[in-house]
Amino acid sequence: MDGGRRWISRGMLPLLAIHAVNEYYRLPWKPPVTAALLAANSLVYLRPPFLDSLLPSIEEVSFNPHLILKYKDFKRFFLSPFYHGSESHLFYNMMSLLWKGIQLETSMGSSEFACMVITLLGMSQGITLLLSKSLLLFFDYEGAYYSNAIGFSGVLFAMKVVLNSQSGNYTDVHGLIVPTRFAAWAELILIQMIVPGTSFLGHLGGILAGLLYLKMKGSYSGPDPLTRIIRGVTGVLRGPLSLVRNIFRSRRGRISGRGSVGGSQRGNALGIWRCQACTYDNSGMLRNCEMCGTPRGSNGGLSRQASRDPRDLTLEELRRRRLERALIHFLSPILQCTTFPPFSLSLLSTSLTIRNLASQASLAFNALA
Repeated sequence: MDGGRRWISRGMLPLLAIHAVNEYYRLPWKPPVTAALLAANSLVYLRPPFLDSLLPSIEEVSFNPHLILKYKDFKRFFLSPFYHGSESHLFYNMMSLLWKGIQLETSMGSSEFACMVITLLGMSQGITLLLSKSLLLFFDYEGAYYSNAIGFSGVLFAMKVVLNSQSGNYTDVHGLIVPTRFAAWAELILIQMIVPGTSFLGHLGGILAGLLYLKMKGSYSGPDPLTRIIRGVTGVLRGPLSLVRNIFRSRRGRISGRGSVGGSQRGNALGIWRCQACTYDNSGMLRNCEMCGTPRGSNGGLSRQASRDPRDLTLEELRRRRLERALIHFLSPILQCTTFPPFSLSLLSTSLTIRNLASQASLAFNALA
């Protein structure tokens, strides 16, 4: 693959990235398997320098039934779904994966969803292989048997069949309302009409794989062995991953403060200390008050009651602090616009600057008053 083409975008990949980040940002639970599939397909297409020498070319992995059966070239069988020939090819497949993957993984759970994707990938590729061989043997049709195909669309068609099984009686297919049981077939025909060069046999193999998967799942109760293996692996990794996630969360809490003014006493059990000067509840990770900069008490303990009654403050002091709080609460969403720790760390100096500006603005307001 041409190295120069990897980094030339017509704007579709940035749009895909923005849409994916926006979808995940609004979700209370982030489906990890869907995110991993999106990242894997995108990285294979972009071929960054650290992966370029490791990834085979499209010519080496494209799905070719003749080469797979003759030379037992199984890397074509398993890797071809993760390769895409153009930016638009990747964009439309990943948009479809994002929509289907989030719904299925949220309803099924990550372990079962991962098992389903692996099963559907193998079944869709296998059915396509059998169909192309059957066309050659029984109808002497060589086109499908010697052709090359790439892309994740076969798995996506299988996922659509599974997703439709959870839907109502009718569903939307590119603006057309059709019975749910015919949705995948309608999309198969529409895509073939709109984009004639697509792999009809690969899409058909995906639909048949989805139907076969539902049939097998309906006749078998309980998790299959592959799901049990995946759950065992995720169970082993859950501890280290939780530790890393907690570290990232503590860093975000240290930067954004997540404090409150005069909050309930319930927060003290979570490592919150109250500033004795302004009664602002600060994160236990902070050494100085996020509101007024007063150092934390020398005893380092958690303060359930402020030693200084706010009613003893002068009217000017209360007015200044209220203005500071209003400015900080107004600007805090800007500082918390991202959930990624590397970007959050870079906003620390900006956060401090805004608080200084808030303090100066309140002093100026008092002077004018």
